[in-house]
Amino acid sequence: MNNSSSKWGHLACFVAYAIFGFNIIGCKGLASDGLISPVALFCLRSIGAGLLFWLLSLFIPAEKVRRADYPRIFMASVLGFFLTQITFLMAIHDITPMDCSIVSSLSPIYTMFIAAVAIHEPITLKKAGGVALSFAGIIFLILNSVGSGGPATTTSTAVLLMIANGLCFSLYLGIFKPVIQRYSVVTFMKWIFLFSTAMALPFAGRELVNIDYLSLPPHYVAELAFLIVGATFISYFLIPVGQKRIRPTLVSLYSYVQPIIAILISIALGMDVLSWQKVLATVTVFAGVVIVSYSRTASR
Repeated sequence: MNNSSSKWGHLACFVAYAIFGFNIIGCKGLASDGLISPVALFCLRSIGAGLLFWLLSLFIPAEKVRRADYPRIFMASVLGFFLTQITFLMAIHDITPMDCSIVSSLSPIYTMFIAAVAIHEPITLKKAGGVALSFAGIIFLILNSVGSGGPATTTSTAVLLMIANGLCFSLYLGIFKPVIQRYSVVTFMKWIFLFSTAMALPFAGRELVNIDYLSLPPHYVAELAFLIVGATFISYFLIPVGQKRIRPTLVSLYSYVQPIIAILISIALGMDVLSWQKVLATVTVFAGVVIVSYSRTASR
């Protein structure tokens, strides 16, 4: 794979996970308000992003999906979006930002082992060292950061949900790269969101019909719009772009960007201060990404 393609893959993953970092704050606000249930929130973002992908598909050449690939795309929808987002939205209200970040940091480790089994991606000493270095950096960052609000305690249920969240998305990254590479991003994602909407509607349809949308506060509507357009449509457009160009383990390493973004936001809002610990942690995290990126198997 050429260097130009790989660079676009890195950029796509960085932007996607940076948006996910903003999304943590947005989802925290939506969950705290309690105006819409987690399942209904999921359904709204799935419907909204799905409509955008289907609309976009009208402006690109039509692409035929193999009949045998529909079950694979359905399972990709279950793991990569339905279960991943449902577990996150159910957990975010009952877990502190620090604990959420620590549990989320395990995702690249899951992905490395799943990819080794699913698509025979070798685990080299250099790759394992890069993952370990990034993991150490993110833990160092978390332990030396001040939490920005949220509940005072974390429930065991929320921790289990976040572990399930990481495992589901890691399975998605590790297993479905072959089918993702077969189709354009728009074709793949329009079916992903159609399937996820079909799964969610039986659970959320009645609530969605009964919501008084005109009475929702403006800030809530703004957060919801960001959730649908930014954290769903744009991010889930960019993730397959990265998956097509770089290895699954490296894609998942960019999940470390999320807590870094949260720290930067808190600094910008005057809720935290920049320290040498945070600078060191950031350098360590990206050093791990570079090590994995330039390992002998990372570009194969």
